[in-house]
Amino acid sequence: MRIAVAGTHASGKSTLIADFLAAHPEYEHEPEPYEWLDEDLEAPDAGSFFRQLQLAVRSSGEHPPGARVIAERSPLDFLAYLMALDELSRGGRSADLTARAEPLAAAGMHHVDLLVVLPLGSGPDRIEVDGSEDPALREAMNDVLLELVDDTGLIGEHTTVVEVSGSPARRLAALEAAVAASAEPGEVTRG
Repeated sequence: MRIAVAGTHASGKSTLIADFLAAHPEYEHEPEPYEWLDEDLEAPDAGSFFRQLQLAVRSSGEHPPGARVIAERSPLDFLAYLMALDELSRGGRSADLTARAEPLAAAGMHHVDLLVVLPLGSGPDRIEVDGSEDPALREAMNDVLLELVDDTGLIGEHTTVVEVSGSPARRLAALEAAVAASAEPGEVTRG
């Protein structure tokens, strides 16, 4: 199963993936695309998000159906970041890149069987960050991403979407259940 874990920065993606891989060593880990870029990403801009999208799409296309892989980010993440930059009036050239990113993200999602979405949520399990994590961008991206996962034109009919929240143990249990069930394509589950 080709799994992509989506969520804004500091939402628990790395923890969930590490926990999943500890229990499922047969899965290959695809790190965040920024790890492949030779640039400083302290303050990423529209161009760097677009380059990461291109890398995510290229990488997702390298895994055939039936591959066991879990990716730290989905193509939708980068489209959501571009749209969030626009919403925050920080886009610069992101409007042009966003228009180019939409069909690219949709093409990349064709190679995702299970999209695991980590919303920020609220309450005791919410991961809090300081100002260095750009809280405004974090919140805006989260909101945009949650809208995008309902767009079947971007997600496609074959991708199962599972939204997980709660403690790390609860998130892992929800991911495990989704993988075990191999839910019907296009199904959206909230956990």
